[in-house]
Amino acid sequence: MIPKTFKIKSFGCQMNVYDGERMAELLDSRGMRAAGADEDADLVVLNTCHIREKAAEKAYSDVGRLRREDGSKPLIALAGCVAQAEGAEAQRRSSMIDVVVGPQAYHRLPELVAEAALGRRPVDTDMPAISKFDAMPPRRRASPSAFLTVQEGCDKFCTYCVVPYTRGAEIGRPSRDILTEARSLVAAGAREIVLLGQNVNAWAEDGRGLAGLIRALAAISGLERIRYTTSHPNDMDDALIAAHGEIGKLMPYLHLPVQSGSDRVLRAMNRSHGADSYLRIIDKVRAARPDIAVSGDFIVGFPGESDADFKETLNIVDAVGYASAYSFKYSPRPGTPAAMMEDQIERDVMDQRLQQLQERIAYHQAAFNRSRVGTGTQILIERAGRSPGQMIGKSPWLQSVHVETAASPGEIIDVTLVAAGPRSMTGAERARAAA
Repeated sequence: MIPKTFKIKSFGCQMNVYDGERMAELLDSRGMRAAGADEDADLVVLNTCHIREKAAEKAYSDVGRLRREDGSKPLIALAGCVAQAEGAEAQRRSSMIDVVVGPQAYHRLPELVAEAALGRRPVDTDMPAISKFDAMPPRRRASPSAFLTVQEGCDKFCTYCVVPYTRGAEIGRPSRDILTEARSLVAAGAREIVLLGQNVNAWAEDGRGLAGLIRALAAISGLERIRYTTSHPNDMDDALIAAHGEIGKLMPYLHLPVQSGSDRVLRAMNRSHGADSYLRIIDKVRAARPDIAVSGDFIVGFPGESDADFKETLNIVDAVGYASAYSFKYSPRPGTPAAMMEDQIERDVMDQRLQQLQERIAYHQAAFNRSRVGTGTQILIERAGRSPGQMIGKSPWLQSVHVETAASPGEIIDVTLVAAGPRSMTGAERARAAA
């Protein structure tokens, strides 16, 4: 029997969150209903991440937990990058998995579910040249801040990364399709759009890069804020840097992963930048937009990383003064060149380095937040807080701001930032002008 209700659980990156939303809209357009939080669903889709070993193993443990007390189970679809990487092997590892669908084939999810309902166990990990986005229904619901994928895949082949194998080659969506989806999101309630891509700033069309696309999006009435992630230093061109100083709707926030401060490690990672070239980009961006918040990604314990290499990473954290950053222990992924490298780092060494790195990042994040205290700005209200009358919104610098206000999600209000915590801010709403 075809399932009537579904749940989608997305793990990992923001692109997976976007894909999960689109799968939900697709199933909804075929007559299925999203199950309530306390309701057993007929279909559960696990939209997985494969970037680290723990994330991949979590997918299988989550599958096992879906068996009910009476021994029954929902129809289970394994989607995302674990599905792409493992294909039919996923069903050999767990007989509970009914459908395997990769991230470039999720537009076929309703058909695959229908096959599974007949007792088959379909697998689709094709990477078709035709865009999956053409099969998606129009956007009808949107949160105040909405994701929009503009680019997928990666041609960089960093030696630690599975993305080129699970998401395919770099490809950008046509601008007309992006603008159409953006207008649909704004009509559905979005005030901010976050452009997504594995290398989002690699997007290009007819000689126009991401800066040109952002300018076109900024002309959409009702769209108040634009962000983009994740960027690669190699694709951070002068036009995009200039856009940060020229386009008011482009928020003063840049997520630009460096991964390591050591040139020797960066070469081993097959990154196309060095520490100095990365810092020059940051200098240019800050010249264009002096108040910009810079975020990054770091990997500690990459094969062969010495104490001196790690110290270079701490040095670049200090040089940039990140407003926030994500940091991870190196995780060997099957099929990547780094997994076969000699001189793998001991786990306890990685643990110590990660703790030290995160303490340094936290220091700079707190300092950045303190530097914003006393600033008058606007926040986009996203949801209710824990206390009565409290709401939580996002500042232009992507800080969560707690504020007492009668404003509703989707409103943009004027506040003064009055206190800084390690990861969030407190705001005081400023009086609204009389109508």
